[in-house]
Amino acid sequence: MIKVENIKKSFGSLQVLKGIDLEIKEGEIVSIVGASGAGKTTLLQILGTLDTADTGEITFNGERIDNLSERELSAFRNKNIGFIFQFHQLLPEFTALENVMIPALIAGISEKDAKLNSKRLLDYLGLSERYEHKPNELSGGEKQRVAVARALINKPAVIFADEPSGSLDTHNKEELHRLFFQLREELNQTFVIVTHDENLATLSDRIIHMKDGIII
Repeated sequence: MIKVENIKKSFGSLQVLKGIDLEIKEGEIVSIVGASGAGKTTLLQILGTLDTADTGEITFNGERIDNLSERELSAFRNKNIGFIFQFHQLLPEFTALENVMIPALIAGISEKDAKLNSKRLLDYLGLSERYEHKPNELSGGEKQRVAVARALINKPAVIFADEPSGSLDTHNKEELHRLFFQLREELNQTFVIVTHDENLATLSDRIIHMKDGIII
């Protein structure tokens, strides 16, 4: 589904990625692991079109996307990609329901349908009693489940997750990890996850080890 070839990225004189070749299959859960500074998050951001490579090619379901304009990339990202971050990145002034609705509204979905679909997702994730709660009224695990709902709202082909359970306690980590595999089983959802969590990495279909900007 996703194929990258010879991806290189530098920041000034520091070369962070030194020629990455990688393929991700549909319905796969892939973990990217390695020490801090290995280039994991930079690779994830390039795969998710949040950053651009200096050289190399990225194809997504056979479509070349590394040469798209910023406007085209933004539209592609909103339609095809979901993101989950370590600290959830929910907007504090909006309710759980509103946070989930935002990507759908950006995609041009009507407010009525965006609200209905968001409620269905929150119900599915066990958050039917939290529609009107703002992030500061939610537990850490609930915040991350809202973030998962937001990532899923536009039915993305792939979800990129950067240390998604890094800020959670053991119980909530396990709940989140189980949820990822449930989503894969029920929705054939593809996940690419940067993680330091050995349990999550071990459960994944494939582990990609990075060191000093290369896959080892």
